[in-house]
Amino acid sequence: MPRILIVAEHASASFGGEAALPLHYFRVLLARGAPVWLITHARVRSELTALFPQAMDRILFVEDSRLHRWMCQLGSQLPSRISYFTTGFVSRFSTQLEQKRLARQLIVQRGIQVVHQPMPVSPREPSILFDLGAPVAIGPMNGGMEYPPAFQPRKIRWVAKLVGLGRATAGLMNRLMPGKPRAAALLVANERTRQALPLDLGARAVVLPENGVDLSLWQRPAAHSAGSSSGVPTFVFMGRMVDWKAVDLLLYAFDQSSRKAPMSLTLIGDGPESPALREQARQQGRLALREGEAGKIFFAGWQPQATCADILRRSQALVLPSLWECGGAVVLEAMACGLPVIATAWGGPMDYLDDRCGILVPPTTRPSLIDGLAQAMRTLATDADLRQRMGAAGRAKVQREFDWEHKVDVMLDVYRRLIAEHSATA
Repeated sequence: MPRILIVAEHASASFGGEAALPLHYFRVLLARGAPVWLITHARVRSELTALFPQAMDRILFVEDSRLHRWMCQLGSQLPSRISYFTTGFVSRFSTQLEQKRLARQLIVQRGIQVVHQPMPVSPREPSILFDLGAPVAIGPMNGGMEYPPAFQPRKIRWVAKLVGLGRATAGLMNRLMPGKPRAAALLVANERTRQALPLDLGARAVVLPENGVDLSLWQRPAAHSAGSSSGVPTFVFMGRMVDWKAVDLLLYAFDQSSRKAPMSLTLIGDGPESPALREQARQQGRLALREGEAGKIFFAGWQPQATCADILRRSQALVLPSLWECGGAVVLEAMACGLPVIATAWGGPMDYLDDRCGILVPPTTRPSLIDGLAQAMRTLATDADLRQRMGAAGRAKVQREFDWEHKVDVMLDVYRRLIAEHSATA
């Protein structure tokens, strides 16, 4: 088994999104008895201590600095897309500098043979993990996203200019910080991301799905029911309450579809849009006090992953109306629980779904997307056999293509190839 070092800003299930990727690589490799180490930020120390108490000697932490705290405070006052590549980038660059120092030490002290940087997943963001003394694999990356043409947000002029400037300078930044040009392997989740890589790096990138599923957590229920405990089919949304998730459109679609078929809706997650969404549900007369009320919307708030899995197993379908979803791990998690999925036909969900396991709704216009979501919800609410067939097909697809055990097998092949090539040229 190769000696592996995973380097990532965060490795966390509670942070969600791309932060879960390094956690899963480390988790699976550690369970297999592999000689694997992890370098990450001290913000996740308590979570990792609880998860891996027997392996804390394998984890090195970059401590929070005054610069990290200053950038966090400043970034909280900026639009999210601006803070990501301004104050957020400064913070991540500071973390990587320390990670590079620690990585060089570990490579010498522990005989590390290969380094894996699974995040950030942005194809344009530069890396400084080079000249380490061991080959470096970066990715799978996933990005190059734009909103659907009918949903382009109205940007403040200075925000639009800064976003454009950041993209225009990606090539220059990757020359100044040439971790990606010098990487032994670049992995991308899809062709869209390959095209987004700067400096024509996409020509040598290898396609490998970004997300996976822990099938020990996301499981089918012992027996599928036609509906919730009240007998009403329950749809569920799971994710952050942010504007690009388009949960407001889901609420309009539910209001429309629930007038024509019995159903309920559960929203799992929290975020800046939560108060406005609650008010929208209240004005529609659909705010629920408990999960599973017919014609009502229940706000479950943020929940740990085990609770999310339980809620999925009590539900009949997942709905993800997101307009800017590079990945969409929740789609795979719902499929693993045997649920059909309704999603916007845009971005990440299209990498996972087909008409055998879900319904993709084109985001042609705002009214057509609402109508399409509503029609899909009515279809699944009134056809238990279709839900069962789609759910079974989705579960089979996840087992076949997206199990984390399978993904780690693929990455081990990548590691071994890089080690062999490095040894041949050393």
